[in-house]
Amino acid sequence: MHFINQLIENIKTQLSNRFVRNLSWLGMSQMAYRVLRLGLVAIIARFLKPYDYGLGAIVLTVREFAITFSDIGIGAKLIQSDESELEDLSNSAYWLNWVIFASLFVLQCIAAFPISWVQNTHEVILPICVAGISYLIWPISNIQRTLIQRENRFNVIAIVDSLQFSLSTILSALFAIMGMGVWAFALPNVLVSPLEIIIYRQQNLWRPSTNFTTKYWKEIWSFGKNILAVGLLKTLRNNLDYWLILTFLGVEELGTYFFGFNAGLGISLSLISSVESTILPHLCTYREEASELRKSYFKSLQVVAFIIIPFVLLQSSLASIYVPVIFGKKWISAIPIVVLICLSAIPRPFADVASQLLVAIGKPHLNFRWNVLFTFLFAAALMLGIQWKTIGVAIAVLLVHMVFLPLFTLWVTNYVFGRR
Repeated sequence: MHFINQLIENIKTQLSNRFVRNLSWLGMSQMAYRVLRLGLVAIIARFLKPYDYGLGAIVLTVREFAITFSDIGIGAKLIQSDESELEDLSNSAYWLNWVIFASLFVLQCIAAFPISWVQNTHEVILPICVAGISYLIWPISNIQRTLIQRENRFNVIAIVDSLQFSLSTILSALFAIMGMGVWAFALPNVLVSPLEIIIYRQQNLWRPSTNFTTKYWKEIWSFGKNILAVGLLKTLRNNLDYWLILTFLGVEELGTYFFGFNAGLGISLSLISSVESTILPHLCTYREEASELRKSYFKSLQVVAFIIIPFVLLQSSLASIYVPVIFGKKWISAIPIVVLICLSAIPRPFADVASQLLVAIGKPHLNFRWNVLFTFLFAAALMLGIQWKTIGVAIAVLLVHMVFLPLFTLWVTNYVFGRR
């Protein structure tokens, strides 16, 4: 009885922690999405061929790269800024967002042509262009979303994400069943994008109060250039295996690998994404108080360990059972890829927490230097692994994450808080 009472009190204490509450909101949202996404993967796996899956991987990879270029630290700067300069920064960031996203739309459409030449896949040109229409919608409510995040109202963001994820997943499944091929990947996000305009603008009353201005653009860039560089390097790492497989092994091999990645890392990525979104505002709250920052950081690592490690081990151990049952027997050959990619999720969120700690204390350049080094190590491992085709690539992904990310996390912890 005493043990049960202690357990209940411990749970209450954990839930009173703001980081845990925010992580819970986004975690539940992302988890719901990933479960739906898992169902979508099952449907697509049955209705689409590996070749169509490969085309979808190309569209989504291009989109992810483009979105990464939009993150020049605007959100992080607004979250970290003092209240006295927030209004002016928000106005300047609003117009900067329009310039960035409009430029990305144009550049993505242009890039579609040379990308299609790699494996003579001209059918992806129009889907890549259409997928970029979302960029012309997001600037309308992007500042409101960041301000809601600054206020730690992650329940609002979780609701919006859940609605968008659910609707886009349903649409993707319908398009796949209808035999629309690659359009099942390109259209849904565009169709549901207007939803966030309605909700975010209703939940936050901020509106631009100035005409077009470039004021603070230099300051935003100075703060965010390292964040952008880190984001680009991370996106490069997240997609480098796709591009290597596409270039050297072909579209069908990419489809098989992309399936294994989604089936193996899909749900785990929801938790990792939630950690990344919630940790920066949480750490910034305590950045002026060293002891509180230290306590908050280590508590965050404990929460991550408690959630991530058991879940990933359970998922990877059951892969041989759920892959043929849920996705079909034609994907049995992808089971080793599912297991290896799934296990690579374990060290990722710990390194993300460490990265955000460096940003919170105003040292994003150190995070950038680490990411440059890690990207070179990752690329070298993939080039070696691809000699053994997709399974070699999956082994390389696992080893490089398991070896180097824990070392980075330990180094950051020691650098900021000392050997204790």
